[in-house]
Amino acid sequence: MSPRILLVEDEPAVRMVVADLLRDSGYVVEESPDGLVALERLPEGFDLLVVDVMIPGVGGFELCHRLRERGFDGAILMLTARTRLEDRVEGLQTGADDYVTKPFEPPELLARIAALLRRIRRGTLTPVMTFEFGGVRADFSRGEVTRGGVRVNLAAKELQLLRFLVDHRGQVVTREQLLRGVWSQQPYITPRTVDTHVAWLRQKLEPTPQTPRHILTVRGEGYRFER
Repeated sequence: MSPRILLVEDEPAVRMVVADLLRDSGYVVEESPDGLVALERLPEGFDLLVVDVMIPGVGGFELCHRLRERGFDGAILMLTARTRLEDRVEGLQTGADDYVTKPFEPPELLARIAALLRRIRRGTLTPVMTFEFGGVRADFSRGEVTRGGVRVNLAAKELQLLRFLVDHRGQVVTREQLLRGVWSQQPYITPRTVDTHVAWLRQKLEPTPQTPRHILTVRGEGYRFER
């Protein structure tokens, strides 16, 4: 499957040139002229974002910071006319993986994007011992979960399911993967068991279980955890 790239650029001419360059190189490219719109589209499973600094809605630096706060583990490349050292440093400090200035040479931009995609595909998320999201704090080393500072009682399988989802955050995991990873393919355990335990987790951890913000259903595929 070709990598998916979200291009966030408000200047139509630049956006068209970059988008055509990426598509001609075999990437699946979607476009956004606005940082706020891009932020809302985060859960759509992009591998890489190409972001201008000076965009409306939410600026590039702030967008990058918010994406990382929400647990976006894909690559981020800033493509901007701002060439000052201070800007490059700020971009990298807010969570960008690379910083390319305009005007750019197409072969170099493509080489940098290919390098970033190789890096994120080789790497895996580091399993965490503690994790926080939406007022919930999970301490997997102690087997304790709190919500708003109040202890939440999770059954052993619920805790294992939560940890599996967190360790694969941002990724779509199928019911079959969950059965192998959490239940070790125990006899008489079916995909319906996964759905039931996910529902229980949502009831205990989601602010509004009917419209979950963190444990998301991916229709026809499985589930995805978002911070």
